[in-house]
Amino acid sequence: MAKHEFQTEVGQLLQLMTHSLYSNKEIFIRELVSNASDAIDKLNYLRLTEDNLKEKYADFKGQVNIKIDEEDNSITIADNGLGMNEEDLIASIGTIAKSGTKSFVEALSGDAKKDSNLIGQFGVGFYSVFMVADKVDVISKKAGEEQAYKWSSDGSGSFDLNPCVKDESGTVIYIKLKEEERSDYTSKHRVETIVKKYSNHIAYPIFLNYSEEVTEELSEEDEKAGKEAKKSIEKKREQINEATALWTQPKATLKAEDYNEFYKTISHDSDEPLIYVHTKAEGVSEYTTLFYIPKKAPMDMYRVDFQPGVKLYVKRVFITDDEKELLPTYLRFVRGIIDSEDLPLNVSRELLQENKIMANIKQSSVKKVLGEIKKLAKDEEKYKDFIAEYNRPLKEGVYQDYTNKDAILELIRYKSTNDEEKMTSLSAYKDRADSEQKAIYYIVGENEKVLRNSPLLEAYKKNNIEVLILDDKEIDEIITPSIGSYQEWDLKDITSCEAPKAEQTEEEKKEVEEKFKSIVEKIKGVLGDAVKEVKTTNRLSDSPSCVVKDANDPMASMAHMFRQMGQEMPESAPILEINPDHAIVQSLNGCADDALIEDVSWLLLDQAKMSEGMEIKDSVSFTQRLNRVMSKAF
Repeated sequence: MAKHEFQTEVGQLLQLMTHSLYSNKEIFIRELVSNASDAIDKLNYLRLTEDNLKEKYADFKGQVNIKIDEEDNSITIADNGLGMNEEDLIASIGTIAKSGTKSFVEALSGDAKKDSNLIGQFGVGFYSVFMVADKVDVISKKAGEEQAYKWSSDGSGSFDLNPCVKDESGTVIYIKLKEEERSDYTSKHRVETIVKKYSNHIAYPIFLNYSEEVTEELSEEDEKAGKEAKKSIEKKREQINEATALWTQPKATLKAEDYNEFYKTISHDSDEPLIYVHTKAEGVSEYTTLFYIPKKAPMDMYRVDFQPGVKLYVKRVFITDDEKELLPTYLRFVRGIIDSEDLPLNVSRELLQENKIMANIKQSSVKKVLGEIKKLAKDEEKYKDFIAEYNRPLKEGVYQDYTNKDAILELIRYKSTNDEEKMTSLSAYKDRADSEQKAIYYIVGENEKVLRNSPLLEAYKKNNIEVLILDDKEIDEIITPSIGSYQEWDLKDITSCEAPKAEQTEEEKKEVEEKFKSIVEKIKGVLGDAVKEVKTTNRLSDSPSCVVKDANDPMASMAHMFRQMGQEMPESAPILEINPDHAIVQSLNGCADDALIEDVSWLLLDQAKMSEGMEIKDSVSFTQRLNRVMSKAF
């Protein structure tokens, strides 16, 4: 026998499955039936496009068979789909076939409800079988191949994989139940209820195979003679689902619970969706779409190898679930179905990207999804939950999707100085602002608390001007400048623009500059290349100094290019602005102690950097200077 060790993360996952997850165990049936449906989908497509399968599977009709056996204490789930070979079995159920498995396993908490949800999101639903199984055998034969294989495991550290005999392609999963699960999963009524709940709208018939004790009817004479009726065991088989693709049904006949349960089947999510939208288009293009937005973002949403959530069908025939461009990548959290009546069945991935029919479906689908999100925004509580999960990908959409840029901008929400608890839209910001303002101000950084206490905000607070707090620097620094303007109001970064509503005339400004010219030159002489420029400012009220970016620095405009390439941006020296009204600066202006001027100059720069969350590279020198200045103060 060929014994294989599980991938480390799978072993950890199975430990949790067998010992921790005791909530909602029935989902293993949903997961295995869903996998069976996917396997049938794939064979259904390949038999129409692969020459070596066309003849053999010309009359193919997909089906799923569930068999319960109370005597054997087992349940078997079988399909006649694509099947798996040795390599597929190792890749699919010997490893978690995605990167990031370590972070996934670390996310598992032992909290049954949360973990069962994570398991579905990560696409490892097969392993849910070990919540109820003492042992599992998977017997599979891949369509077009001769050799079948048997995979066996008790859910501990290893599995056996060996050649075996199987007549037809497809997969059989034999589950030897734990003793305590016998009454649940060998019960006809229980299994039928679970299938109707989760898999009623799987597009293929699901048959339940079971044994039933039948009592023979006695004649009147036999009854009078006191004879006992003969009992026998009959094998029965009946279809227990509707086997009609839900998205093809008229909306008027479907209830919210129908949509929600179908979502759980295609998404492997244990939670209900946040919203769904079902559309049937007729006219130039004929197609049906059914889209869902999950309550929680998919775990792999920010991974390059994210799994797309939308399946493409042509005339109810499955085409692909692995095409990342069916919707724009910023909507990669959307789950659902696209079913076209007009695309050819043999449409290739390359053709999909150039096909006009697909382009029209994509464009209409994006507008429909964005329209539903806009409707959701009317419910503040629900929208707050949506934004917590999906604000960031919507920001990506501003950069990616110029056609829908304006619609997306209406959906994004921002933290602001106006309200620490509630986020704002650009529209609401503009409505609150003074009409003469003509600009939307923002500050970008990595830490909300640091940004809210930035000295750069002092002039804006003084003038009652709201500033957006953008604390997701990695994306905000790229996306926000690309917005340019919103309804004719420019978006301005307060770290590189003039302070608003200056209360100085040009004459007063020149007078201040002249008065502090000497100390400004001395500070610049001390700091040298550490700063681009030193100048007085009217943007501060409480702080002695601040650092700002040079709006004309070409490196600043190239920052997003460096980040897109995954490179650190070359460091650019800031401009140091000093507050001429502050006691420290005024005392320094009349100071004759060069050593003190040097120490205070560096402290003005360092504390200004710290206020903006910037790194001070020489913390030892900073401490020494601070100690010397404090000593002189006392």
